[in-house]
Amino acid sequence: MPRIYSIEKTRNIGIIAHIDAGKTTTTERILYYTGMSHKIGEVHEGTTVTDWMPQERERGITITAAAVTCFWTQSYKKQATTKEERIKGEYKINIIDTPGHVDFTAEVERSLRVLDGAIVIFDGVQGVEAQSETVWHQADKYKVPRLCFINKLDRLGANFEKSLQSIHQRLTKNAVPVTIPIGIEEAFKGVIDLIRMKAVYFEGDKGEILKVEEIPNELKEYAEKYRNMMLEKLAESDEIFMEKYFKGEFNEDEIREAIRRACINYTFIPVYAGSALKNKGVQLILDGVIDFLPSPVDLPPVRGWHPDTGAEIYRKSDDNEPFCALAFKLAVDPFVGSLTYIRVYSGVLKRGDTILNTRTGETFRAGRIVRMHANHREEIEELFAGDIGALVGVKELKTGDTICDPKHPIRLEAIQFAEPVIWMKIEPKTKQDQEKMGIYLKALSDEDPTFKIKVDQETGDTLIGGMGELHLEIMVDRLKREFKVETNVGVPQVAYHETITKTVEAEGKYIRQSGGRGQYGHVVIRVEPLERGKGFEFVNAIKGGVIPDNFIPAVEKGIKEAMEKGVIAGYPVRDVRVTLFDGSFHEVDSSDLAFKIAAEIAFKDAIKKGNPIFLEPIMKLEVIVPSEFLGDVIGDLSSRRAKIELVEDQGEMKKINAKVPLAEMFGYVTVLRSLTQGRGFSYMEFSHYQEVPQYLFDVIINNRQSLKHK
Repeated sequence: MPRIYSIEKTRNIGIIAHIDAGKTTTTERILYYTGMSHKIGEVHEGTTVTDWMPQERERGITITAAAVTCFWTQSYKKQATTKEERIKGEYKINIIDTPGHVDFTAEVERSLRVLDGAIVIFDGVQGVEAQSETVWHQADKYKVPRLCFINKLDRLGANFEKSLQSIHQRLTKNAVPVTIPIGIEEAFKGVIDLIRMKAVYFEGDKGEILKVEEIPNELKEYAEKYRNMMLEKLAESDEIFMEKYFKGEFNEDEIREAIRRACINYTFIPVYAGSALKNKGVQLILDGVIDFLPSPVDLPPVRGWHPDTGAEIYRKSDDNEPFCALAFKLAVDPFVGSLTYIRVYSGVLKRGDTILNTRTGETFRAGRIVRMHANHREEIEELFAGDIGALVGVKELKTGDTICDPKHPIRLEAIQFAEPVIWMKIEPKTKQDQEKMGIYLKALSDEDPTFKIKVDQETGDTLIGGMGELHLEIMVDRLKREFKVETNVGVPQVAYHETITKTVEAEGKYIRQSGGRGQYGHVVIRVEPLERGKGFEFVNAIKGGVIPDNFIPAVEKGIKEAMEKGVIAGYPVRDVRVTLFDGSFHEVDSSDLAFKIAAEIAFKDAIKKGNPIFLEPIMKLEVIVPSEFLGDVIGDLSSRRAKIELVEDQGEMKKINAKVPLAEMFGYVTVLRSLTQGRGFSYMEFSHYQEVPQYLFDVIINNRQSLKHK
């Protein structure tokens, strides 16, 4: 079956923002205006399409990224009267609505990895908030072109200019309005389109009727100011437009073409004004998605490597290229089993095709292929280059796997995820649930790469790890609701790391003689500290074959296992370089096992001699409080070892930015409510690991010991 929508008419976009900025509400309006839903769902009523999980509807937050597909023809073009005309003028938009809560940051990370463009939404009262910066920098990391939407301009305290200024100060100077509001707060009634220089009003119950008029006289000067700002920035950003600008010879289409080029090059970021809840401004954003965000062919070919030779390979977004796709999300569906979301970068995948997983080297058959509409599935026969879809019932795939044509193998760059910062003991309420708990915890871990399970070697307890208290709370709730497994959980524990502060050398020998063949392994290693966040490096500096090459992987494996078990208090060791530079072997008795054990012995000895310290997760904290409670809140934060970085006005409120150890922040939300009579609120996200003060070193060891004996 041939393509209905060409790849040039395909857009893959994400909707990203801080929690409560209005992502899901905006997505609901998009689905309504594009005809994909006939009733607008509301977050506060629990009737949204993309927030379909019970936990999402109860809390009014997005937990899992939802994929939907819709179709749009620009609102300023003549609307089609026949089906053929409609399809000819339409563009296909694949949208992923991502979570705003930092505990679910993996959903944003993996979505941005496979998207070609994004809409970043800002609260028109708050401007740039803590998580706005995080998602912005995630989009920078993957070089994702984007549009900005300053939302909620109907709310008390909304300020378009101030919100724009906060984007300029904290994110980028390249953000430039292409629409501006007519009125503000209760008086907000429409927008001025600076490209057409027209006033646009949104009428009808759902704002579905666009009334385009001349700009009122009293707003002409205001509109000219922003239009000139737009044209000047465009001339500065795009050489082709610069010539036309200085000659004064350009039209609407040439402005749009120039914005498109500059937007794809990250030198111009269009900013839109509106209120999704009040149905104002969303259709113009959809126009911007079509006009300014790239199709898959506008971006450079995707880069990968041959899984055997390591040679670099590039694949263009073209149906005629060999098939390759990235598995970016796994989901457990109670009706069909496992769902693997994939983004097709090149070629075509047809039902029944044999495809290769380059991580495992195994081939499998693509059975059912579906297009996702949140939690609804539409069976399809094939996926084309640039498409996003899902495979049903493929158990071998993990997040980040590349699948491809077996005759043309390629491995795409995988997705890197953050390590857990918090752990919690979990146990089933009944013996019958023991096996079920293990199976379903693994399924949830496969689905969310930042959710980890491990067994404490010393206590035998099962531990679950994640990005925050809410993250683990949701996972435990899902075990109960989706899989009918009742559990008991312990108190949250901070995910400390161990490391060293000086370079040391250590020797490890493992020799066993017990009749017959013995065991012999002997290594000498150097362990040195690395800068924070570098993780682990292993260097093989063996010369002259004093240890044969075939035993080197066993040495590295032994060190890695010792790192995960920890040395001082059982926390994993991080930020070290281990150099293997000497040792010896026995012609008959040496084995992989002997060298692995010798490496563990040497590594543990080195850590003990290397002035060990603990590292703790430091969180980036943003607190919004009424002015009269500022002193009490800062005093409380200081008692929690917080470093206050900034205090500034946020409308009638005060905003505090701080860095604070996670260990001091359990239960903080309740304390903040009590200090501010329920009027203060906070957002927290992981920032970095930092050395624990020396006076807490023994406290952490003692706490760890007491946990073992419980």
